Amino acid sequence: MKHYLSIFTLLVLLASCSADPRPIAYGQDGCHHCKMTLMDPKFGAELVTEKGKVFVFDDVNCMLQYMDSVNDEVYKHILVTDYLNPGVLLDANVAFYLKSDQFKTPMASQIVAFPDYDKMNEFKQKSGGVYLAWGELTTQFK
Repeated sequence: MKHYLSIFTLLVLLASCSADPRPIAYGQDGCHHCKMTLMDPKFGAELVTEKGKVFVFDDVNCMLQYMDSVNDEVYKHILVTDYLNPGVLLDANVAFYLKSDQFKTPMASQIVAFPDYDKMNEFKQKSGGVYLAWGELTTQFK
């Protein structure tokens, strides 16, 4: 019996050290950078360190400013909210970004993320704006 209890305890400890992303708790989570409570599930971002520490942000610019301030940190996950599927997180490195004054983002970045180029481009045709890739986006807030 003690053997099973030891294995169970080890499994619980290993699970608690997970470096997996978690859903953003809108209305509860505060932005790690500006401290504003995240309210709109169309906006948000999340960083997860290699050790599993999660940092939540209300706008992509808050995340980028934080990343710039701690440039030696290594992240297992860099995530942004899918504008078309509120609350769903996308890999920031492969998402497609649109900057437009049509977007009233929490910290005025005016940038939203899309899961694929065609959806982003379709939205761009309707509302205008400028397409940004991740590399271009990371230079916007330095």
